[in-house]
Amino acid sequence: MSSETLDPEAPATLVIVGAGPRGTGLIERIAANAPELYAGSGLAIHLVDPHPPGAGRIWRAAQSPLLWMNSHAEDVTMFTDESVEMAGPVRPGPTLHEWAGIDGRTFADRQLQGSYLRWVHEQAVAALPPEITVHHHPGRALRVSGPRSGRQQVWLEGRDQPLPADLVVLAHGHLDAELDDEQRELAAYAAEHGLVHLPPDFTADSDLSALPAGEPVLVRGFGLAFVDLMVLLTEGRGGRYEGDTYVPSGREPVLYVGSRRGVPYHSKIGYDWTGERPPLPRFLGPAEIDGLLARPGGFDFRRDVWPLVEKELGFAHYHRLFTVHAERTAIAWTDFEEKYEAASEGAEREALVASAVPDPRDRLDLAALDRPLDGVTYGSFAEFQEGLRGYVEDDLSRRHDAAHSTDLAVFLGLLSVYGQLVRLGDIGPWWHGFFSYLASGPPGPRLRQLLALSRAGVLKFVGADMAVHARDGVFRASSATVPGSSVEARALVEARLPEPTLRRALDPLLRELHADGAGETPDGLLRVDRADGRVLDRAGLPHPRRFALGPHTDGRTPGAFTRPRTGGPAFRQNDATARAALVFLRDLGADAVG
Repeated sequence: MSSETLDPEAPATLVIVGAGPRGTGLIERIAANAPELYAGSGLAIHLVDPHPPGAGRIWRAAQSPLLWMNSHAEDVTMFTDESVEMAGPVRPGPTLHEWAGIDGRTFADRQLQGSYLRWVHEQAVAALPPEITVHHHPGRALRVSGPRSGRQQVWLEGRDQPLPADLVVLAHGHLDAELDDEQRELAAYAAEHGLVHLPPDFTADSDLSALPAGEPVLVRGFGLAFVDLMVLLTEGRGGRYEGDTYVPSGREPVLYVGSRRGVPYHSKIGYDWTGERPPLPRFLGPAEIDGLLARPGGFDFRRDVWPLVEKELGFAHYHRLFTVHAERTAIAWTDFEEKYEAASEGAEREALVASAVPDPRDRLDLAALDRPLDGVTYGSFAEFQEGLRGYVEDDLSRRHDAAHSTDLAVFLGLLSVYGQLVRLGDIGPWWHGFFSYLASGPPGPRLRQLLALSRAGVLKFVGADMAVHARDGVFRASSATVPGSSVEARALVEARLPEPTLRRALDPLLRELHADGAGETPDGLLRVDRADGRVLDRAGLPHPRRFALGPHTDGRTPGAFTRPRTGGPAFRQNDATARAALVFLRDLGADAVG
């Protein structure tokens, strides 16, 4: 407990840095928990963000209406439900499609989502008790100072005096970062030779005017940032689609895209769930996470965690196959389930699956899903274009065919697994990339557009493990997928978000926090107490007055909002942080009155 007490005449102050979806979710939880934990006490909440509250940077209105969400409108909610395991009360509310009055299967544009988030923010503020007020400061927070045992100061850009804060919550969201060593070398080469190098960025913020019409552009990254880039450089430059045909405007560059996998993220699933859900968690639940955390020597993700993930996802897959598509199995589900539970990983489980599931296409092969081009080569660049178009067409067909509803079961398994793995802290970047690739890919219509662009010659595929070299005054890309083939260009775009690390963050507050002794994981994330989000120092000691939520922490979640009735780990974190903050401030105020 702090030795400092509040002035009984002055309200307590809470500063939240970041007024986007995460900051909004925290205010919603403060409103929900205040009647129990903070009744009758004054509190001033100060939101610091240069962008409008609710939408924040990513969902702001000032971006192209061509940019969509990558989730169906019915799968987006900012409100808790009975599936969220938390101490605070459930406060239900409308999903995006219910609020907007649109078809639930619509992929809404980001401007509409921003409007929804602004409305949620207004509702959350209106739900606060009258003695809790909210003030927005449209600027950047530069640093946080103050002793562990006393009031903090939050210094703002363009303001001489800091905001006093009894508690501070960092809810920045996605941040810009300085270049890594390879990117720095490529940028320097570009500057020396008059080339264009666009580093990792939120695509809507990138200056794409430097990419000239008709010229080749190398693109490294095949995820959602690439999809935005594809849209802005085609439709955004006046092109249009007539059915499955793309009609160029003549202002498009020619995009040569590759990545580690060499293929786009899997399409969003295009059908609804029916029938019984797999009973999850089964092999990776709270007890297993407790066991991993209790290991004296710690745990290794690949050795100790991944086998449990594989078994859990396999259980979700085969539960669906045996209970809904039983005609494609050779034994009863009860027999398979018993043997699957007892089978050790590796050869024993593979033998069981091979004997019980006759068609290899009905078996779950996570390694093949993750790296579909491993060991695959093409004789020519043209053959690879045709081959990858076939791969995308097959993916679209499968992900929109309920006969393959095992894919949707695996998706539910991925959500369950993510909700459990959040408790482990920083488990490395691989898992987050794998999850996004399988579970958070683009809408099906975007991949159909990709196919049309490929047929029109505006988009070309480079291959897996795309290597980029700077020599002879140009950038050159190649891949083992097409041996002996390479592409030259005078422009290179790194189509991905910056890595959310403390050391490389361009955000001055996080850099100062790092210099001031905040704890950091091996992968550069801010260490936080997984119970309530308090910032940890390098000795593992939680700061009593500083909290952090979001992708820059080792408590990162799939997103600040989620699908209804899937547990919402971000909602659970918001609730825990809100309750811890309210209890701290209540006790501080009680000391002042006492």
